[in-house]
Amino acid sequence: MSKIIATSVIKGAYKIFKRAEKTLKECIEKHGKDQKIEFPDTGYYLPIIYSMTGIKVEKLSDAEKVLDEAKKLLPPVPDEKLWLPYLGGTLDAGIATLWMEEIIEAIKYIDGPSPVDGIWLGAATDKIIRERGIEFVDGTAPGFAACVGACKDSKTAVKIARELQEKNIYVFMSASTDGKTMAEQLAEEGVELGWNTRLVPFGKDITSTIYSAGFATRAALSFGGVQPGDYRRMLLYNKNRIFAFVLALGEVDEEKYANAAGAINYGFPTIADTAIPEILPRGVCTYEHVVSNIPDDEIVAKAIEIRGLKITVEKVDVPVAFGPAFEGERVRKEDTYIEFGGNKSEAVEFLHMADSSEVEDGKIEIFGPEVDDVKEGDVLPLGIEILVYGRKMQEDFEPVMERQIHYFVNYATGIFHMGQRDINWVRFSKEAVKSGFKIKHLGTILHAKMHSNFSNIMDKIQVKIYTNPEDVAVLKKRAKEVFRTRDERLRNLTDESVDTFYSCTLCQSFAPNHICAVSPERPGLCGAYNWLDCKASYEINPTGPNQPIKIGETIDARLGIWKGVNDFVYKASNQSLESFSAYSMIVDPMTSCGCFEVIVTILPSTNGVMAVNREHSGMTPSGMKFSTMAGMVGGGIQTPGFIGISKYFIGSKKFIKADGGLERLAWMPKALKEEIRDILEERAKEMGMEDFLDKVATEEEAETEEEVLEWIQKVNHPVLKMEPMM
Repeated sequence: MSKIIATSVIKGAYKIFKRAEKTLKECIEKHGKDQKIEFPDTGYYLPIIYSMTGIKVEKLSDAEKVLDEAKKLLPPVPDEKLWLPYLGGTLDAGIATLWMEEIIEAIKYIDGPSPVDGIWLGAATDKIIRERGIEFVDGTAPGFAACVGACKDSKTAVKIARELQEKNIYVFMSASTDGKTMAEQLAEEGVELGWNTRLVPFGKDITSTIYSAGFATRAALSFGGVQPGDYRRMLLYNKNRIFAFVLALGEVDEEKYANAAGAINYGFPTIADTAIPEILPRGVCTYEHVVSNIPDDEIVAKAIEIRGLKITVEKVDVPVAFGPAFEGERVRKEDTYIEFGGNKSEAVEFLHMADSSEVEDGKIEIFGPEVDDVKEGDVLPLGIEILVYGRKMQEDFEPVMERQIHYFVNYATGIFHMGQRDINWVRFSKEAVKSGFKIKHLGTILHAKMHSNFSNIMDKIQVKIYTNPEDVAVLKKRAKEVFRTRDERLRNLTDESVDTFYSCTLCQSFAPNHICAVSPERPGLCGAYNWLDCKASYEINPTGPNQPIKIGETIDARLGIWKGVNDFVYKASNQSLESFSAYSMIVDPMTSCGCFEVIVTILPSTNGVMAVNREHSGMTPSGMKFSTMAGMVGGGIQTPGFIGISKYFIGSKKFIKADGGLERLAWMPKALKEEIRDILEERAKEMGMEDFLDKVATEEEAETEEEVLEWIQKVNHPVLKMEPMM
């Protein structure tokens, strides 16, 4: 290994140590050693330190101890005349750098400058980690690029960012080159930044680079079941499952070298656009560790090759950039050229089966005005009718396919889509129209993506688009009749009415021993997959993550235990789970990966349960935040008394049915109650408890378990009359 790299890394680490030492000393002098230190709305303390050492940094005095340990890791600066054949001391300096930078960044939340300022986002919250983590789980996001520094100019920054986006790779940005950052370059060009677009500006300071490593660390803790202190497993998990790399843009100084060494510990290689010393032999990373002097137009492809990423990019014939990374873009009113639906015009989307003779594959028709026929600022009605024919197509699959319209249309940059059925809203940006995007391109997108994603069940696809008010009204009337029929069909679909459930193993890439068993009345815990989705997925890809599970002999109808399900779960969980209960959170509950929308846990003194959604960042009556409980539930382990579920499962007749059902619910955050109020009120009415929801406490009525007990006694909650839960 080059002695130049070792010297630069270690010198950089010592510089960061001196800064951390000074920053911590000043903070202690100002606030005292008992001052609380944390990244807001996160539950893994300072995650890199916690994952590697098991130390919970909660106070400044804890940070002092970690800084002492970091100093011990720093080797002497090597003799510049020596050639070093090993990475050991360099990697240790890299680890120490990450610990020290975590302390520096956390102190910023106490004394400033605030890491969250303008375009800078600082530490990702646990809500973000779990929302975005599922994209790494299901393959929507194959990895992330930690872009450190700035490009030679803003046009190059946009080119690199767009190339990464088109490959669905997250772009994490930090540090500067000559006072300029890549994020600022993108902002100058009017590029939308933020988690929604996967262009994430963490901070301008080099120390903000730790938020990239922290994201990977928290994914390992949240989804992978990696235990704090098990640094070897954590680093191997990231090397093998979190496909990330560093793009060193512009001059690489000693502090940047130190951060690159920290990344190498994770198996994340560094690819630079300048001529710096390289580390080519394999060892920690999958292939090379540091590769340099790569031209701007080759750097993304080179990084993907070195990291060993396998990426398939599907080309859709539209005149704008296209891919899942653009799904979260918003088109503001002032940037809109034309819009459809919303509260300004009628709009409807309707996909349905048709006979083979009625469907001409690839035919896209526009009935009414096109973009060329209107002026900027106009509003048109919009009706999208998709006719499909396939030998394996079923009516049950129609709503599954129809829901994909939202995602596919949003993949086009400059096009905004919201809603479904007859409550949708579409905007075309001025830039998209200037690039040549027309209404007919909606049909191009839908035809291409439907064929690509559902080729196993769809043989022919035709798209009709209506922009005349009278045509849209006719289509809407016809569609609503079908929507009502579909809804009735779904309401009558019960666990008892089928002999097959479906597995979902998408999350096994993150949590190897976890498996979801999805039934008609129990959707996947992420909320993204229901029984019909999984059934359609199996038809599309018979060897994919959704496999049929023959229920087989009933072992316990009350708990929801079947021999066929147990046999399947045992094999699919790598023989780690012998029994699974569909309807109990006490006896062999279903495992979780970490993608759950809600955690349900017992409040012993109340004889009931609380449900908390991941968006709720405050303390709960259990004495734990959502993120703390998530660490107890995730990773594919069974934890009696805790389950991860989807939001809407709370309104199911099978919600903890064996343990008493909905009547056990004593507390939930107000935001969650309001979000699913309609379904809970409908369920409570079916149970003859029309005032039930008013008796469920929120944070406004109770913050502790004792206060929940007082509340349920005050309102005479039905849980008070139930049998003991345990």
